[in-house]
Amino acid sequence: MRKATIQMEDRQKLKRLADVAEAYYHQNKKQSEIAKELGVSRPFVSRLLAEARELGVVEIVIHNPEEQMEELLGRLGEGTSLTGGILVRDGDSDSRTNRMLAQAAAELIGQLGTKRLGIGFGHFIGEMAEMFEQNGPVDSPVRTVCPLIGNAPFPLRNYQSNENVRIFAEGLKAEPYFMHLPALSESIEEKQLLCSTGLYRQAQNEWSMTDTLLINVGNYPSTPDLASVARYGDMLHRERACGRLLSYFYNEDGRIIQSDRDFAIQIPLDELMRVPNRIAVCSANTGVRTLRGALRTGVLTHLVADESLAQAVLEEVRPQTN
Repeated sequence: MRKATIQMEDRQKLKRLADVAEAYYHQNKKQSEIAKELGVSRPFVSRLLAEARELGVVEIVIHNPEEQMEELLGRLGEGTSLTGGILVRDGDSDSRTNRMLAQAAAELIGQLGTKRLGIGFGHFIGEMAEMFEQNGPVDSPVRTVCPLIGNAPFPLRNYQSNENVRIFAEGLKAEPYFMHLPALSESIEEKQLLCSTGLYRQAQNEWSMTDTLLINVGNYPSTPDLASVARYGDMLHRERACGRLLSYFYNEDGRIIQSDRDFAIQIPLDELMRVPNRIAVCSANTGVRTLRGALRTGVLTHLVADESLAQAVLEEVRPQTN
């Protein structure tokens, strides 16, 4: 009988501790409010809360945002070539998210100790260029900046490689290297001719010394489409292209789709893969399939993206359970 009485008293004590903890932690009541309701002193309530933690009625778990991001990035890289990167929390608008992503990409370039940076083109590269123009130059280990693809034949600054190289070089206090070749030649024959010139050999020399690439991950179809029909026919449709790195298209399985008639002038895949650090950046509107396919290509070593996109990719590839 005595033992049963003690057990009942213990249960009542634990329930009281749980009620006080519930009021304080979940109902956000002040200790003085709880003390008044119970007819006890505030210090006594404080002692009850301390006892609740000691007995395990309350467990306080501290979630470090940086550790959470690192864990998420690690899970995202499982089974891929990804070795690091930076994830950011969503901003209150796409514009704000893109600005945080641009800042994260600049930070990652510095963390990697980049000396020679090669940049792609596209919407996000333009966002970074705009950030450098607005914020002014920053201290950076980067010494030279070069384009990874020629200039596109349409009047969108985001696709003018040399202009973006100039702005990046000014923003990183580095020397620019300009590539005086088009992103798209008129034909495969013209591409072969241009790739036999000294201008192309100079670009190859720059690429061979580059230690870090910054590449925009683009959705497919994208605008402009870089004359994809002329370069690929219906291959992109048949093979279900879902994204683009530079002007290389790939599908959700991570296979890069290649055509014998591709007349784009850009860093060749084999040279691209020899660069130690290959950073892919996803803008606020990058799709889940687009990132999933990019991760599977084996091209990426580092990723800059927003947390919700990374989480969505993990949720969609999670095995189904019965």
